[in-house]
Amino acid sequence: MFRISRFHDVLKALPRGVFDRLVAEHGADKHSKRFGSWDHLVAMVYAQLAGVSSLRALETSFNSHPHQHYHLGTGPIRRSTLADANERRNTEVFAQVAHYLMAGVCRQLRRDGKELLYLLDSTTITLKGPGFDEWTLSNRTRSQGLKVHVLYAEQAAAPVHCSFSAANVNDIDEGRTLGIEPQATYVFDKGYYDFNWWASLDAQKARFVTRFKSNVRLKVLAQREVPQQDRETILRDEEVNFSNRNPGGRRRNHYTQPLRRILVNRPGDEPPLSLATNDLSSPAAEIAERYRDRWRIELFFKWIKQHLKVRRFLGRSENAVRIQILCALISYLLLNLYQRRTGTRQSLWMLMVEVQATLFQRPGLEAERYRRRQERIREINLRQGQLLIA
Repeated sequence: MFRISRFHDVLKALPRGVFDRLVAEHGADKHSKRFGSWDHLVAMVYAQLAGVSSLRALETSFNSHPHQHYHLGTGPIRRSTLADANERRNTEVFAQVAHYLMAGVCRQLRRDGKELLYLLDSTTITLKGPGFDEWTLSNRTRSQGLKVHVLYAEQAAAPVHCSFSAANVNDIDEGRTLGIEPQATYVFDKGYYDFNWWASLDAQKARFVTRFKSNVRLKVLAQREVPQQDRETILRDEEVNFSNRNPGGRRRNHYTQPLRRILVNRPGDEPPLSLATNDLSSPAAEIAERYRDRWRIELFFKWIKQHLKVRRFLGRSENAVRIQILCALISYLLLNLYQRRTGTRQSLWMLMVEVQATLFQRPGLEAERYRRRQERIREINLRQGQLLIA
């Protein structure tokens, strides 16, 4: 009986029928003859999971397992063909694959019935040198490269939305395009400092936790009592509203509802954090804990950059870079969904190490062989015992 490989099992979170429908919608295989979008995706995800960082190594490594290609629905790859595909294939099909997998994470969260806590932030992938400068140098600010904007579900430890922009695009510009989910809580830093956007979150029945800038002008409406057990952490809890309706630059502040300002003590000589939230019911300590959870998205960015291939690229065009980053996100999501489906207690990093070492092994077949071997050993031991008695 045939048993699928570990790599095939990881890819099961993406049904082939769904992928083919996305390819047809975007015409991604319109001008390709032999190397289709599925072949492209399988090769790029393999490169991420196997830790391959060059086209030559990818070609040699993947083609050394020809007996596995048929069951994956693909064939051997040529590095020149893959390089051309990275340059020319529509990136939208890869973006839609990532969004399909992220939608699967969202569905699982809703089934679990837990409070939805989303962390919003961005990271810049540094891209300098020949091939990169042609399209990144004109948008250079403090850094040069491509900015990745991510909405991260804290409970699932996975992204649920991502987009790209030039490095000089402000975070809030991407934040304004985000679809807001009612009853969810959004946590973000001062890169999303826009009172009118906060007002839109509040109007859509979403909660947010962020920080006030030091120059904000507020009117205190009421002081809230801080529980005795929280007074070492929570210095002050106030209901406030904005006292300045015209912050300048011909802008008008449309946020008219009350807010909370929570001053949170920090160790050492660090000044207190001044948190802003429209959540008027949760305990102050709980709101402070939500803002502390924001470091988890920083860990996610660090994990991606350390363990997946988003620093060395197989191509230097913008199209090739976007495809590789999207395939890194797809690989992360496939591992995350595989971890949830199998119920393993391993960390995602340890699971990736195991998958990397056994990509083309067939765990079901290995388990069956082990069971048969143990039965044979027990049978031999039983016969030896009978001979000794005789």
